[in-house]
Amino acid sequence: QAQLVESGGGLVQAGDSLRLSCRASEHIFMMYPIGWFRRAPGKEREFVAAVTASGGSTNYAGSVRGRFTISRDNAGDTVYLEMNSLRPEDTAVYHCAANKFGNIQDDDNQYGYWGQGTQVTVSS
Repeated sequence: QAQLVESGGGLVQAGDSLRLSCRASEHIFMMYPIGWFRRAPGKEREFVAAVTASGGSTNYAGSVRGRFTISRDNAGDTVYLEMNSLRPEDTAVYHCAANKFGNIQDDDNQYGYWGQGTQVTVSS
């Protein structure tokens, strides 16, 4: 079954950095825009960042802009989320998904093939 698999989460201190990876099981996923979302305990899932299939355009949530960078290596079937200056409020399970409509909007209803997620915990 085609799927996306996240990795790279962990427990870090405020101010630290982490790099998350989203590995596609099939190369066809590299034809789609990929987005990162997160869900904190007791909160709704929220958009974090997205990148077009070519990697030429990106979209970020205001809360992470300037701290997080999304990129992709289509040859390696992987999308990355570089997270710097992490804050306790960044603590969440992070998921990646493919945008079925070919855009990088922040509406999670437009995304599918969700991965199982990777936990990021930032201590103060």
